Amino acid sequence: MKFSRLFLNRLQNQPTATDTVVVIDVLRSFTTAAVALAKGARAIYPVEVPSMALTLLDSIPDPVSVGAIGGGDPAPGFDFGNSPSQLMNAQLAGKNVVMSTAAGVRGLQRFRQARRLYAASFVCARATADAIRAAGADEVCFVITGEWVDRDGDEDIACADYIESLLRNDPTAPEVYAQRIRASDFGRRFTAGSWPNLPLADLDLAAHADMFEFAMPVRCEEGHLVIR
Repeated sequence: MKFSRLFLNRLQNQPTATDTVVVIDVLRSFTTAAVALAKGARAIYPVEVPSMALTLLDSIPDPVSVGAIGGGDPAPGFDFGNSPSQLMNAQLAGKNVVMSTAAGVRGLQRFRQARRLYAASFVCARATADAIRAAGADEVCFVITGEWVDRDGDEDIACADYIESLLRNDPTAPEVYAQRIRASDFGRRFTAGSWPNLPLADLDLAAHADMFEFAMPVRCEEGHLVIR
């Protein structure tokens, strides 16, 4: 099995991955998505443009919307912000969740033509590795979405390192990677206490290794990406 890395915000002059692509967004999109599925959501519809996400709500049954803008603030007009701790108390059983966030969703759309596509975060890292291995992947590309001009993205790099170590059958204790998530540039914003829409409870969830025993494969259904 061969491994590679791509960084969403510096894709210029980088090759396109087409076999197995794992788009990682630990803080917080795909931690939020995992919580929604664990709470019984029927599906997640990742939509890049907020206006298109709100339009989609009218065409699917039992919809709920999750949205955030760059920096993590809730998107206007959505039922929930991109907060996994908030969704822990939400009634989502049987709901179809329309999600529009700044990084992770954009990564999925960018690589929607991949042979196999996964949304991943630390809370379902081992399950993601198990799914990749069971599918018999030849090449795995990890897409790091959290690196920006003011963020090192190490929360996502740490998750990629953990999944890769599992696939190489040479795992390191997950606590090592959890500490990197907390110490990342973005992770420290949650601990600072000065960002009202970045609660510490979200970081605590996001840094919890293998909380859920399911992977999040992404497929195209009737023109829409869907996570089930």
